[in-house]
Amino acid sequence: MDQAPGSPDRPQAAHGLPGCYRHPGRETGISCTRCERPICPECMVSASVGFQCPECVRTGSGTGHAPSASRPRTIAGAEVTGGDPRLVTKILLGVNAAVFLAVLADRTLADQLNLIALAFDPRLRDVVGVADGEWYRLLTSVFLHQQIWHIAFNMLGLWWLGGPLEAALGRVRYLALYLLSGLAGSTLVYLLAEPNQGALGASGAIWGLLGATAVLLRRLDYDLRPVIALLALNLLFTFTMPGISWEAHVGGLVGGTVIAFGMVHAPRERRTLVQAGVCALVLLAAVVAIVLRTQSLLT
Repeated sequence: MDQAPGSPDRPQAAHGLPGCYRHPGRETGISCTRCERPICPECMVSASVGFQCPECVRTGSGTGHAPSASRPRTIAGAEVTGGDPRLVTKILLGVNAAVFLAVLADRTLADQLNLIALAFDPRLRDVVGVADGEWYRLLTSVFLHQQIWHIAFNMLGLWWLGGPLEAALGRVRYLALYLLSGLAGSTLVYLLAEPNQGALGASGAIWGLLGATAVLLRRLDYDLRPVIALLALNLLFTFTMPGISWEAHVGGLVGGTVIAFGMVHAPRERRTLVQAGVCALVLLAAVVAIVLRTQSLLT
């Protein structure tokens, strides 16, 4: 895309907002506090005041002694690392694909890994499910798909939403967001769905990423209308199309939104502690709900 005449450092994006100086096609309303070049979430580095571009962080813009220059961090406080910015996203894609291929090779794996609260399996002549002690199903089901369209749709969402979030949050925080969102979705399914109703898929985790994207864009003062429209459209499909576990979608959305809010709005002085505390609270809420539901099913 052509840059604005006379402004080589401020490329113009399609809808009027400036484009990132490193990624001209990405609209952004954030500029480096030192050189004022526009920067997107992947390029921005958290500083004592505002955000800086990678070049100013690397050179220190003449000061070189600021803590932010020696330890560049993302908007969520994670240290900026080199290498592939989508490493965790690619690993998650690989795990989902590997489980999908394993299920194609052995269809019985789906029955062993899907989310089911409590049911009698005639083939095993035994009771199976989370309430019977198979708690691992709450997470294994998040990586489980049986139809090609199902995994394709979810992995497209993971690739589209995951990369920017991984760059903005950092690898560890991003992985925690994904796994806890998936667990939150599974927990709501376990609480509200029929005990013998099976559920599977990464939808809960993907909806968590969608909620986190809305929180991040709001934090960066971006236009939220496209994300709101996408949320509304997906909610419409969730509640009108048969065979969709709305509990997983809503649970993942709520969990991901809460976690992301805690990550990007945590105070700088106690940022890591607050972020860990928010994740722990979401995990604790899920565990308490699971235990109570299990007791109700077994009594």
